[in-house]
Amino acid sequence: MIGKISGRIEYRSTDHVLMDVRGVGYMVYCSDRTLAQLPGNGEAVALYTDLLVREDNLQLFGFPTLLEKEWHRLLVSVQGIGAKASLAILGTLGAEGVGRAITLGDITAIKAAKGIGPKTAQRVVHELKDKAPAVMALGGTLQQAAGEAPAQADDVIEPAPQPAAAPKAPVAPAAGVAAQAEALSALSNLGYAPSEAATAVAEASGGDPELDTAGLIRAALKLLAPKG
Repeated sequence: MIGKISGRIEYRSTDHVLMDVRGVGYMVYCSDRTLAQLPGNGEAVALYTDLLVREDNLQLFGFPTLLEKEWHRLLVSVQGIGAKASLAILGTLGAEGVGRAITLGDITAIKAAKGIGPKTAQRVVHELKDKAPAVMALGGTLQQAAGEAPAQADDVIEPAPQPAAAPKAPVAPAAGVAAQAEALSALSNLGYAPSEAATAVAEASGGDPELDTAGLIRAALKLLAPKG
């Protein structure tokens, strides 16, 4: 299994990049969001990967974070969701957005991805909702294991300075993953069930993505407070 590759981008297409890794070229398929984040041709990059093995084909799919790779693994476990459909969902929502949509049962957000119909979106939410809290709790651990971003290859020479690139698509702050995981852990320690804690954290994070751990806990506790 190829879990991560580091090298230089040889060229890019509409749905993949060719990465030169010590003279070997790897074709890596990525979501639109990931492609927008990647540096220019000739520059060093590292991607976490998932290898799809078929009788007549091998395909590598690339992700900027371990959390996104984990969501991809879960998404493709849903009937009717293949690798390309998973990339469409992740490209539309991002890893944190997918977790938030599934936790809150937001079928509309899932079906906003290209090629995803309402029945398939409903199936994604139904089959993964119970797994979302565990992935959210895992987020902080994955971030710590990998650092804030995948490391670049150590053995490549830095390219000459390039002209300023066009603005890239906005990306959710990396700190948000750890904050959500820590808030979820704190609420679980307070005795809240994983599902209700995850729902409150997801809703609080959606209301203000800039909240730190303490802010998320306070906001989630307000949402969990008995209404009366």
